[in-house]
Amino acid sequence: MNEKTRLIRSAVFLATVSMTAASWAQGFGGRGGGAPVELSEARQVPAESHIDPNWEPPRMSWGDPVIMGHWTTDDIRNIPSSRDPDYGEVESVSEEEFLSRAQSQERERQNAEDREAFLRNERGTRTFGFNSKIVEPADGQKPAYNTEAHNALRANVARSGSSFSYTNDFHRFSDFSNYDRCIARGVSSGWGAAIYGNGIIVAQGPTSISITYEMVHETRVIPLDSRPHLSSDLKQIGGNGRGYWEGDTLVIESMGFDPTYSIDGTTPSDQFRMTERIRRVHEDMLEYRATFEDPVTLTEPYTIRVMWTTEPDYYVWEYSCHEGNGAIGHSLSGERSWEREVAAAIAAGEEPPGRGDVYGAPSADAAIYDVNSGELIQ
Repeated sequence: MNEKTRLIRSAVFLATVSMTAASWAQGFGGRGGGAPVELSEARQVPAESHIDPNWEPPRMSWGDPVIMGHWTTDDIRNIPSSRDPDYGEVESVSEEEFLSRAQSQERERQNAEDREAFLRNERGTRTFGFNSKIVEPADGQKPAYNTEAHNALRANVARSGSSFSYTNDFHRFSDFSNYDRCIARGVSSGWGAAIYGNGIIVAQGPTSISITYEMVHETRVIPLDSRPHLSSDLKQIGGNGRGYWEGDTLVIESMGFDPTYSIDGTTPSDQFRMTERIRRVHEDMLEYRATFEDPVTLTEPYTIRVMWTTEPDYYVWEYSCHEGNGAIGHSLSGERSWEREVAAAIAAGEEPPGRGDVYGAPSADAAIYDVNSGELIQ
């Protein structure tokens, strides 16, 4: 879908929603569950309907559009990757589904502000009406894999475990994922929203652009000086990117990805390419598109579209995660402690203890401490 068509559809959608938004905003609970909440003015219409096709972005002193700043993906929650087939090639949800999504997001934001404590989820202030992140193919569906080739590639890639899995044995630090070890998460931070840490810092110069993802603090430096790509023998977690301006759109072409990091679920082959397009479309919005192509693993290329936005008083602070953090050491010592308990139970002819669920409720006799004061609660 071209930009003119997309904007026309957004304008039509805005006109339709505006006629009934006020009544829905006051009383519609939505299919997401929970008591209805009053929607802010910003949530009563799709955020993309505020985009003016004639808006001109501010310029750097050398003439390029300003895209630098502190952005976030917090506003793109609840947008599925693939589209409900009932929508066909229509890119916007229905009025009812949009307001249901807005209600759900507003409840989540209020819950984060009023009830969550030390692990507070970050929530945005806008609601987008997109019904999928995938926009090409036009039906919003992710193309199929070349299954045999993709499975063979995955089988040849050594992958580490994760502290979020209860089926792995942890004996050394390399048994943990690079995410656990605060090394990297990969480029997927650009089109997803985790529970927190979704900031993106863009720094801009005439000959290079840098993109820093808040969680695990990864930075990609993209040259804009027409230098060639690195040797295909060199693999990097974020690939090696080369950028250029195409009108007001920054285009970044990347290759050479480390195959141990999947990209939108795909294990990249040597022929995997990612082409990103970043364009300032509003004072508070960057449109981000990424096209993935890999003739080895994918049957055809596809493109996702999300929005990077600003939030009131938003600033990305340091994400103080590093490989020397205590999580790995504590996890390894916990594993050894559990092994001793298992050995003792077996020696006594008793049923060995299970690993348990760190996210479940504590056992009745568990020692519980206040995380702030360190005092024993029970």
